[in-house]
Amino acid sequence: MAAAGPFQSVQERARLSRGASEAAIYQMVAAALARRAVSGGVLIDVGCGGGSLWNYVGGAFDRYIGVDAVRYDSFPPEATLYPADLNACMPMVPDNLGDVVVAVETIEHLENPRALMRELARVVKPGGWVIVTTPNQLSLNSIGCLLLKHRFAYFQDVHYPAHLTALLEVDLMRMARESGLAQPLIEYSGSGRIPFTPWHYPPFLNAVFARACSDNLALVARKPL
Repeated sequence: MAAAGPFQSVQERARLSRGASEAAIYQMVAAALARRAVSGGVLIDVGCGGGSLWNYVGGAFDRYIGVDAVRYDSFPPEATLYPADLNACMPMVPDNLGDVVVAVETIEHLENPRALMRELARVVKPGGWVIVTTPNQLSLNSIGCLLLKHRFAYFQDVHYPAHLTALLEVDLMRMARESGLAQPLIEYSGSGRIPFTPWHYPPFLNAVFARACSDNLALVARKPL
């Protein structure tokens, strides 16, 4: 049973995300797995929300496990959900359980992102993959917002308190290595809004200037055997 007080506030804050992210972010995760020919076994989705990731990669895995403070109505009924306050830890999730462990747009919601990275490294199997997505602070949109408003694009007042912690690529890479993960790489969503407009960059610009034109990125790393 959930503890009273702080855990309830975590649940309320979790619901601010409405349990889902943009399609481009899920597609980025699916593409990262496909490039590495990762399939089979257990997928653990940390901060799973309504389980939307399963719609994009479900055909590649045998079992889906979600971890979240809230069970949404859309969460797949055949899947397993572990309740957790991700600002603390994931005590119910065993060590070395997942072949792939993913945290989609979750780490920026937390007070202690390093604790989350350590937990992801704990629950993934040796040889397994960890993928963490978050807003890209180095996109033109975000840098422009920082220069004009002194805050990153997805960390303005309207995003608070859902978005707490803005992380740069170097932060993610450092945390991955500190947590014992190897081969960390940064990949990009290839989808982003042109600053100060409602329009998105055309595909050819995304292909050439992925960092500058992508609203989101992914850290992809592996747990050594």
